[in-house]
Amino acid sequence: MSDVKTGGCACGAIRYSFTGAPRYMGNCHCRDCQQATGGAYFPGVGVRDDAFRLEQGTPRWFVRKSDRGHDLHRAFCGDCGSPVFLKNDAAPKFTVIYAGSLHDPSWYKPAIDIFTKSAQPWSRMDPDLPKAPGMPER
Repeated sequence: MSDVKTGGCACGAIRYSFTGAPRYMGNCHCRDCQQATGGAYFPGVGVRDDAFRLEQGTPRWFVRKSDRGHDLHRAFCGDCGSPVFLKNDAAPKFTVIYAGSLHDPSWYKPAIDIFTKSAQPWSRMDPDLPKAPGMPER
């Protein structure tokens, strides 16, 4: 894995990069993530803010309260609508990237499925991954 990873939206208006190893890789099955992705779950890559850099563009933001009451700030492209990353007020020093927005998402390796209590019955979760019914305690 190269030390610098890049990604962005579908139309190219927004580009980002980050360095170093991700601090988190996992699949979130909460209803908010299902609605934000239009799919069964959100494959997320968490990186430290000091390793993340917005290289190009200005994302639009959608803010919504989580089930625990903190704000989730979802960044997306105002031109093509692609979701690119999010900020979670519960983890203020981290940026969580949508794995599908990576230029090379093939290295994404989820380590956990979270919010499985909201998982859709038609979603086939990896039986080898640990499962958490909600947000795991830190």
